[in-house]
Amino acid sequence: MSSKFQKTQLARDRFHTLFDVLHRQNYKVIGPVVRDGAVVFERVTSPDQLAKGVIDEQQPGSYKLKYDKQSEDSRYFLWNNGPQALKPLLFKPRQELWMCRADDTQLTFHPSSTEADSIAVIGVRACDLAALALQDQHFLHGNYGDGYYQAQREKMLLIAVNCSRSGEQCFCVSTGDGPGASFYYDLLLDELDDGFLLECGSDKGAKVLDQLSLPPATEEQEQRANRQVEAAAKAQSKQLPGSLQLADLAKLLRADDWKAIAERCLSCGNCTLVCPTCFCSKQEAENDLSLDHSTQVRLWDSCFSEEHGHIFGKNYRPEIASRYRQWMLHKLVFWRQQYGRIGCVGCGRCISWCPAAIDLVEEAQRLLALLPEEEQTRHGGGNGQ
Repeated sequence: MSSKFQKTQLARDRFHTLFDVLHRQNYKVIGPVVRDGAVVFERVTSPDQLAKGVIDEQQPGSYKLKYDKQSEDSRYFLWNNGPQALKPLLFKPRQELWMCRADDTQLTFHPSSTEADSIAVIGVRACDLAALALQDQHFLHGNYGDGYYQAQREKMLLIAVNCSRSGEQCFCVSTGDGPGASFYYDLLLDELDDGFLLECGSDKGAKVLDQLSLPPATEEQEQRANRQVEAAAKAQSKQLPGSLQLADLAKLLRADDWKAIAERCLSCGNCTLVCPTCFCSKQEAENDLSLDHSTQVRLWDSCFSEEHGHIFGKNYRPEIASRYRQWMLHKLVFWRQQYGRIGCVGCGRCISWCPAAIDLVEEAQRLLALLPEEEQTRHGGGNGQ
C-alpha cells in the first residue's frame, strides 16, 4: 500500500488515467465545470470537461470568470471556489424523509431509502474540507445523526487540491483553514505546470493511488508545490479577527449596533445558501394531486427568512438587524461553544455572493470597534481552534 505521506508524480498528459481508475472502481466522478458563469460541481467523465484555464475574479457582490480558450497548457485548478462546496452533495437542498400512503382503512408510513452512489469529488479545497469537518460534527457525531448524510458520506472519495493562488476575498489563513489541505482528504493534488503531485491520505485513497503505479515526486517538484501554497498564503490581505476577539461581538446586543448592516442587508439568505457550513432546514409536506399519498421533505432554510424566527406564534427576530445579529453571532461566537471552533472557514463566498456587497470581515471589525476600549480583547489567537 502506498505511503500516506509519500508524494508521487502524474504527468499532465496522463491525468485521464486517474479518471480511468476511478471509473474502474465504480465511482461517479464529480468535478468542477463552468455553468451559468460560475464554477460548479457536476458529474464528469474525463478531464476535458473540467474548468480548465478558468480564473475567478471575486469582489464584494461580484463574481466573474476569466477564461483563456487559447492556451492548451492552462491549469485545471486555477480557480478558488464557486457558489457550491461539498454541502449540496451531502446535506441536500431537498431530501425526501418519508411517505405516507392512504387507503380506505388506514395510513401507512414508508421511510425514504438511504442508498447512495459511490462518488469521487475532485477539486475540493482546504476551506471546504474544514467546512465538511463541521458538517460531519453536526450530521454524524451529534446527538441525532442523519442517516441520509451518513450513507453518502461513507461512499464519498475526496480528492483535494492545494490552492496555488488566493482570490481577493479569501481569508482562510486567518481562520486556520488553508490554503493548503492538511487533513480529511483521501487524495491530495498539487498542480504544477508539467503535471500533478499526488499524496495519499486514507486507505480509500491508497487503493486508487496503487492502481496508478506512479513514480515518486522529485525534491524539486515538492519544493515548487510548497512555494505555490506559501505564495497563496502570503497573497491574502483580508484577515478575520481572532476567535477571542470575535467573542466580544456577544457584548453587542442592542439593535442600534446592527442598524448600519440592517439598512443594507436584503435578508435574501444568499450568504447562508453559499456558506459551506450553514445547516438550517425546515420540513414540509408535499401532497400528490391524487391525494393518495403525501411526502415529507426537508428543505434548506435560512435564519434570514422572516418565518425562521416564528416560534409558538411569536416572531423572535422580526427585524433584519436581529436576523443578521443571529447569523453573525452564531457563526463567529457560539459555534465555538458547540463545535470547538468558529463556523467560518475563510472561503469568502458570503461576501462575493451578497447582492448588497456586505463584507463579513469588515463588518466584524467595524462592530468590534464600537466597543469601549476597556471592553475590547486585544489578542484573539487562532480562529479555527
